[in-house]
Amino acid sequence: MDKLCREDLYSLERYAEVRSEFRSRVMAHKQRRQVAVGPNATLYFEDRLTMQYQIQEILRTERIFEADGIQEELDAYNPLIPDGSNLKATFMIEYEDATERQSQLAKMIGIEDKVWASVSGFDRVWAIADEDMDRENDNKTSAVHFLRFELTAPMSEAIRSGAAIAVGIDHPVYRHSVDPLSDIARDTLADDLQATSR
Repeated sequence: MDKLCREDLYSLERYAEVRSEFRSRVMAHKQRRQVAVGPNATLYFEDRLTMQYQIQEILRTERIFEADGIQEELDAYNPLIPDGSNLKATFMIEYEDATERQSQLAKMIGIEDKVWASVSGFDRVWAIADEDMDRENDNKTSAVHFLRFELTAPMSEAIRSGAAIAVGIDHPVYRHSVDPLSDIARDTLADDLQATSR
């Protein structure tokens, strides 16, 4: 999947004009790419369009229009676009009550390394978490992590041919799975994979 460059982005003026329509399209797109894993965790699978939206919103909010500032955002978010042999996701731990959230995050240290995906007929693939920076400390994990699921070529081909995908979390205080993903989610993620993965 191609990375984004400055030419792919709307100017601030043009984005103001198209934002409502673009946002509606992206929200519908994202809906097909999110998977709730139990009651308090969600995987938001990212792609080129979701990252374009993220960048456009940051540029809009922070009024960034200079080349260096735009490139900084591209450099930050392009790594979250799948490379053709993997799936990438934002992993969010979600509790409405802030006190409960902090209490649970203290119990969930290491949870980002206990997230898995599997393709029917193959072993689990464990997430590679937070390659850009460490998001936990000795007291708690973060509510947001960035994950990469690196797939073998046979796994990718199996997904593209219709094999089921499951995802789950296997942490001592939070064990949940979705097996299998809906056909809509599966087909959407299949589009992230190149036919000739490594």
